Amino acid sequence: MQTIRSSDGTVIAFERSGNGPPVVLVGGALSTRAGGAPLAEKLAPHFTVICYDRRGRGDSGDTPPYAVEREIEDLAALIDAAGGSAYVFGMSSGGGLSLLAAANGHPITRLAVFESPYAVDASRPPVPSDYRTRLDTLLAEGRRGDAVELFLTEAVGVPPDLVAQMRQAPMWSGMEAVAHTLPYDHAVMGDSAIPTARFASITIPTLVMDGGASPAWIRDAAQELADTIPNARHLTLENQTHSVAPDAIAPVLVEFFTR
Repeated sequence: MQTIRSSDGTVIAFERSGNGPPVVLVGGALSTRAGGAPLAEKLAPHFTVICYDRRGRGDSGDTPPYAVEREIEDLAALIDAAGGSAYVFGMSSGGGLSLLAAANGHPITRLAVFESPYAVDASRPPVPSDYRTRLDTLLAEGRRGDAVELFLTEAVGVPPDLVAQMRQAPMWSGMEAVAHTLPYDHAVMGDSAIPTARFASITIPTLVMDGGASPAWIRDAAQELADTIPNARHLTLENQTHSVAPDAIAPVLVEFFTR
């Protein structure tokens, strides 16, 4: 493990592996750098891979008050530590964060994102208007498990019976440990609408991906996102869901980042 300090002094923990051009992996909600390790291992023969704990997670610090701009600065600091420019892959809300960093003009040379959860049509039920208030209340009461369940059922759309099974799985404690960062991801995604004017300013080569076995709404969002960014293309990974397999996505990233 290595650390850097972001612009506001927050310590950001990361791991560096492999050799070659730098790639920074940006995780989504409830993830830590451990979740990115299997993909990092697949990419390491081709790149220097930087896998990090977003602020508030794992071994990284957390300086209040939270602002999306601070997370963008964290990513910028990691890119600087990588040598001043880097490829970036963002997963889910991490894709949203990466897109915001690119729109801000940070030195990302190529950008790939997978299933950033924007909503572009009525096929996705809207997140309830009181979601954030209820989430904050649960976290203030120390009800981390209930906060994770609220996120999964009402923000993601996981069936309650499946969430009940997940609560008995070993991974649940890890999600509870970072539940306090769920409002951060909510802030990154905003109202879930694609910020078209902002993203239209992204000029770097961008690959927008989704899984062929994912719900139609997230595939529609990926297509519209690709249509919004001037130098972007859309790719569907057949038979994949939001839990995309490293074996399926790694070759695509290698091809995109090295061509």
